[in-house]
Amino acid sequence: MKQVAWHSQTWNWFNGAWHEGNPPLIGPRSHVSWLGSSVFDGARFFEGVMPDIDRHAERVNRSARVIGLEPTMDPKRIVELVREGVKKFAPDTALYLKPMYWGEAEGLATIVPDPDSTQFCLSLFEAPMPVPGGLSVMKSSFRRPTLESMPTDSKAGCLYPNNARVIREAKEKGFDNALVCDALGNVAETGTSNVFMAKDGVVHTPYANGSFLNGITRQRVIQLLRDDNIEVVESTLRYEDFAGADEIFISGNYSKVMPILRIDDRNLQPGRFYRRARELYWAFAHDKSAA
Repeated sequence: MKQVAWHSQTWNWFNGAWHEGNPPLIGPRSHVSWLGSSVFDGARFFEGVMPDIDRHAERVNRSARVIGLEPTMDPKRIVELVREGVKKFAPDTALYLKPMYWGEAEGLATIVPDPDSTQFCLSLFEAPMPVPGGLSVMKSSFRRPTLESMPTDSKAGCLYPNNARVIREAKEKGFDNALVCDALGNVAETGTSNVFMAKDGVVHTPYANGSFLNGITRQRVIQLLRDDNIEVVESTLRYEDFAGADEIFISGNYSKVMPILRIDDRNLQPGRFYRRARELYWAFAHDKSAA
């Protein structure tokens, strides 16, 4: 029987060359395979644009340093490789752009990666842009870790098993996603994205207190709304605030700006602030003067 690859069309730059598919780059003795020393970032190529690609390239280097790796690529070189790589796909293909670092060897102590062994790969793969639809959320029974307990100020692979159990629980209870609280019980984000709500004409979003990644798309949406004379307040928010909101929407690199249309058993409509945020983001993404 012919084996079908589980992954979509993919090209990877590693060690000076492009490789198609899912090449075996990590072995059983690689530090990352059993001790989790990996970071990545995610950007998007869609409709011929890749907004904030420079900021994503810079962030992956910061993430690497947070977990004790030594980044080997200049952010400008990462962007150059992205522009080279997207040409390997059909022009209208929506792509996920994923630069990553990992630790290959042990350092002075087994559990610490040797920074001199840091490896880099840039993975580009086909990933259609999600269409805004009926996203539903509940309250997760799991919480975000604190900066003292996990490297929450990086986009580290070791953080994502927690996100996975958030999504698994939500799916088992008939929802698409969930709102996740921090250690103090305040809403931090969803299992996959930053989150916004609107009430009485004001947009609110959880204050970036270090328990979740202050997303690049989140920062961009806040700036665009404020530049459009819309009040955006970053503050401490409880689940009850979202349960009683006029509208809720999310921001994240994978889907950009999407509405939440159900929280628990309460239905919502795509609101004017969500619509404006998405409209402003798409205009920014296609603005050649901002590239």
